[in-house]
Amino acid sequence: MGLTFKGGVHPLHTIHEGKQFTAGSALTEMKAPPVVSIPMSQHVGAPAKPVVEVGQRVLMGQVIGEANGFVSVPVHSSVSGTVKEIKNIMNLNGKPVPAVIIENDGLDEKCFLPPLDYESADREQIIERIREAGNVGMGGAAFPTHVKLSPPPEKEINLLLINGAECEPFLTADHRMMLEYPEKIATGIKILMKALDVKKAIIGIEDNKPDAIRALEKAVDSHSIRVATLKTKYPQGSEKQLIDSITGRIVPSGGLPMDVGVVVVNVSTAAAVSDAFLLGEPLIRRAVTVTGAVNVPQNLMVRVGTSTEDVIEQAGGFSGEPLKIISGGPMMGLPVPDLSCVITRGYSGVLVLDKTYTKKERQSNCIKCGRCVDGCPIFLNPTNISAAATIEDFEKAEAYNAMDCMNCGSCSFSCPAKIPLAQNIKFAKEMIMVNRMKEKQKKQQENC
Repeated sequence: MGLTFKGGVHPLHTIHEGKQFTAGSALTEMKAPPVVSIPMSQHVGAPAKPVVEVGQRVLMGQVIGEANGFVSVPVHSSVSGTVKEIKNIMNLNGKPVPAVIIENDGLDEKCFLPPLDYESADREQIIERIREAGNVGMGGAAFPTHVKLSPPPEKEINLLLINGAECEPFLTADHRMMLEYPEKIATGIKILMKALDVKKAIIGIEDNKPDAIRALEKAVDSHSIRVATLKTKYPQGSEKQLIDSITGRIVPSGGLPMDVGVVVVNVSTAAAVSDAFLLGEPLIRRAVTVTGAVNVPQNLMVRVGTSTEDVIEQAGGFSGEPLKIISGGPMMGLPVPDLSCVITRGYSGVLVLDKTYTKKERQSNCIKCGRCVDGCPIFLNPTNISAAATIEDFEKAEAYNAMDCMNCGSCSFSCPAKIPLAQNIKFAKEMIMVNRMKEKQKKQQENC
């Protein structure tokens, strides 16, 4: 029996699991497209500042955007070629973001960092290399890794958790990374442990990936790094739930993993960290699952800046009429507003849904069954928050701890009345933030 947490849902057992389409598909290097559009904002924090000019020739791995503050990372070219434009492009939120448009010359002339021996490097050198390589969380959050590795002095870290759960339906990119690059992941873990000065690391993998469990158990040093088998349940891969499942530690409301002495890093991030040291390769490509209503579902290594359209074409195009395209998985992924949207460091999957996977269901009144409460992994009452959001009583929604919601969608998935609970709560969170900003501005004006 795998380790688990209270709450959550089992979408893998009640809808098309989807993982079977690509779990056996080895990672294939996708040919870089003729043009890449590389956003300066691919991470949590301040966007990078472009440092190249139109007409300039750049090399693969060259910095084209410099970090703009501590919570920021540099952005690198994923191809060699010529800068054609610097302009705004649409991101997954439908907002314009600055990007460097590069015409690929097909030569892949490299400008990587010099390899760095992590065993002889000190902690500061390790963290700096991770920062200059542009490493961010590749599980979807895209939080700068060097920031995670730099907790305040009062936060004593004693455990590194490596997230190999990949609990979202359909996605298998991390699964393939664990099967094909276990030694690389193990090296990345050792580097991260040295950066944090911790003696223990645990890799959490769901029990629906027994081959990955075996591969990592074989690759790691069992004295300091071990593999924990997790129960297959969603959202097992969420940081707080992963910590609860493996350690029993509970991250407090509004808190972070460091508040309980833990740092959590995704398996693909660990592999990218290894590349930054052994090869000097910055984060310019990532594993992506392209699946659903495409002719050839598969796992690809894709250059950052490749369009969603190019990825779908690589998978043989649409196999049916697409009703929705999602970046990531069906539970927490974002709808892709336009096929021109590009693969970024946090873009783990392209999921095409047609009528096989989607159906319209009529919403009815809440029947007070409590399934949303049972399913909530952080012990909220989604019905109460949703009801407050519906009547735009955002103070009440905040009193019901709406801001603790992690937008996992377990409540909506569980609801037999098909109430859009997750969407309503997300709306409440956005309005609470707007009201907080207004209140802050009001106080600033009063103090002037």
